[in-house]
Amino acid sequence: MTQPLVHDAPLGDADPVVAALIDRELRRQQGGLELIASENFTSRAVLEAMGTCLTNKYAEGYPGKRYYGGCAVVDEVEQLAIDRLKQLYGADHANVQPHSGAQANFAAFMAVIKPGELLMGLSLPHGGHLTHGASVNHTGQVWRAVQYGVRPDTGRIDYDQVREMARKERPRLIIAGGSAYARFIDFAAFREIADEIEATFLVDMAHISGLVAGGVHPNPLPHAHVVTSTTHKTLRGPRGGIILCHAEHAKAIDKSVFPGGQGGPLEHVIAAKAVAFGEALTEDFRTYARHTVENAQVLAEALIERGFAIVSGGTDTHLMLVDLRAREMTGKEAERILGLADITVNKNTIPDDPQSPFVTSGIRIGTPALTTRGMGRPEMVQVARLIDEALTSPDDATLARVRGDVHELARKHPLYPSQGVRS
Repeated sequence: MTQPLVHDAPLGDADPVVAALIDRELRRQQGGLELIASENFTSRAVLEAMGTCLTNKYAEGYPGKRYYGGCAVVDEVEQLAIDRLKQLYGADHANVQPHSGAQANFAAFMAVIKPGELLMGLSLPHGGHLTHGASVNHTGQVWRAVQYGVRPDTGRIDYDQVREMARKERPRLIIAGGSAYARFIDFAAFREIADEIEATFLVDMAHISGLVAGGVHPNPLPHAHVVTSTTHKTLRGPRGGIILCHAEHAKAIDKSVFPGGQGGPLEHVIAAKAVAFGEALTEDFRTYARHTVENAQVLAEALIERGFAIVSGGTDTHLMLVDLRAREMTGKEAERILGLADITVNKNTIPDDPQSPFVTSGIRIGTPALTTRGMGRPEMVQVARLIDEALTSPDDATLARVRGDVHELARKHPLYPSQGVRS
């Protein structure tokens, strides 16, 4: 009898090099403070769903309409994810197959406008996203793009200015949402503007989808024709994307995802999405969303009290954008210094940034990951102190002391305490 050609050894035995790298990353996540606004920690259940035999199954098409046999079980998995997602946001239609938020956006754009037509989104340096028409992204190359910005005196979107630009440029698609905009977006105002010029209105809620699910941020679905999102960030699921829409766009959206832009869906990731959507339907998740916003507001206020400038003066969401120009420090330098203290942030452009995107004048800070670990108001005040101390006196002794405080704070709020992302 021949032996099977697939090894059944655990990862640590089969590939100790990869296993060691995964363990190093686990230790990094466990021991530091994750303040990148787009990052979070999934539940163990989500991790387990991703690491299953569903990764072996090809399932081109949609539940009940596959191009492969043997899809009865994955049909149920994907339909469960769809049903939970529709319930979560009150959507007519949901597509859970996009591999990422960027692919969700590209598929949605292709479904509602033709290549070469004009789209309008929030400028990347003003808090927008790469996939909203930035010139270096395919969305800025397949389509023509114009960008609106925020007011320099308030750091907020001026809807009269958006309306004026829309009337002048006549885009076929208007996009709301961003990656570093900390205030509520008036979706109703955007829809009025889109209706006036007969444009399609799309909301990319990647950053706020968990806050919407948790009831602490307005839901764009009543106003937008199409809504896209990632499933990680505040939604606390696996890395991936989704598209929600009203019934009139359902066929075009599905066709644009498959066969338009993707082949076989990642059914193991879709299973993890289903788990995350189930978690987001609970009262515990609503509590989490509320605490995420409260923590962000406490952290922003604590930083302001320590002399930091926050773009728009604060936050309504899970993130804030810190302007470092008064401290005569670049975002790149601040990211490096805080990293030495095991505090992870990302450099970020600020509106009308005099620095390049590779250097920047700001850092973006978010509270989803720390809130997942159970941190609250007292910890946010302490985090503000640690950031201030590290950036004010970045000498070896100060950074060592801050790093020690970071490790102690992390120990008090353990992440995956049973050691095992790997069983």
